[in-house]
Amino acid sequence: MTDPLRENGPVVLVPAAWLVVGAAHAGFVSERTLLIAHTVMAVVLLLFPAVSWDEMEEGVLRVWRGVLVVGFFLTFSGGAGLYGVPGREVLLGVSLYGWMLLPAAGLAYTARESDSPYPSAFGAVLSVVGALVYAAGVTLRVVPLPQPELLALAIVGAGQTLGIADAVYRY
Repeated sequence: MTDPLRENGPVVLVPAAWLVVGAAHAGFVSERTLLIAHTVMAVVLLLFPAVSWDEMEEGVLRVWRGVLVVGFFLTFSGGAGLYGVPGREVLLGVSLYGWMLLPAAGLAYTARESDSPYPSAFGAVLSVVGALVYAAGVTLRVVPLPQPELLALAIVGAGQTLGIADAVYRY
């Protein structure tokens, strides 16, 4: 890739996405704004792999191409839930947990293939830990934490930002 926007965009988009999700959970962002964000992100997730398809043909980039393609459907699911289609809660859950765990798999694969695996591995672990904190504190309500959703989203966002920042720097 020789396009600086495609090369460096993820290091801005990943933390921005988690900040918007956190802001929505905290009540600072309306569902309408979140729906608009999902729509914009779905378009980005449709265009980015389409434009970069051939450049993402091998190795770690091929795995991330798959993450982006599946991520489009996760984002679409969240957008449909925000739009109010039947099964709203399930669609929102699929989108949220999918985006917590799908990049964790990509980061774990990146760590396995990397000469310096620790940032990607740590990012994958944080993504999974964040998903577990969210599940325990919000979905199952078995861990009484103050605002567990914000803690969980911060953990996930930090892990994925670490992993993508390392990838942008390294590759």
